[in-house]
Amino acid sequence: MIFSETPLAGAFHVDLERRVDERGFFARAFCANESTQHGLKTGIVQANISRNLRKGIVRGMHYQRAPHAEVKMVRCVAGAIFDAIIDLRPGSPTHLRWYGVELSRDNGRTHYDPEGFAHGYQSLTEDSEVLYLVTEFYAPGYEAGIRWNDPRFGIRWPLGDVLVSPKDGALPDYTP
Repeated sequence: MIFSETPLAGAFHVDLERRVDERGFFARAFCANESTQHGLKTGIVQANISRNLRKGIVRGMHYQRAPHAEVKMVRCVAGAIFDAIIDLRPGSPTHLRWYGVELSRDNGRTHYDPEGFAHGYQSLTEDSEVLYLVTEFYAPGYEAGIRWNDPRFGIRWPLGDVLVSPKDGALPDYTP
């Protein structure tokens, strides 16, 4: 696994270190020991999958409030997505900044989002599938979100033809 820090403090890309031969490749997608050596939290308690039937679908920007704040490790296992995060941690040097990156089946990249980050993505292809590993169980009373197109952040979503759920469309703009 190859770890590289993103422009947001504490968020990482985790790339596959592929062992390639005539059959294809083998790679570790997660290793608690290697992740811990890079200072990442690894107590995964739940795995979630979302499937997106068409391109342009936006899911987000979601997070859980303390004491159920969660780390997310996000990987696109079919198709491609534009994955976006916002640093909501008040003491962080990158507080209220956003960052986005393409995750795809082909690039095999995982996005590590620390506690205190809002997360969302836009499907770039028809029939994409996203796998999330998270460090906290879903806690309905602590779920929160920010409107996907909150002008305070100005996230540059790649596709203009957007489909959001009524729930995500009703999320509020950010208020500290």
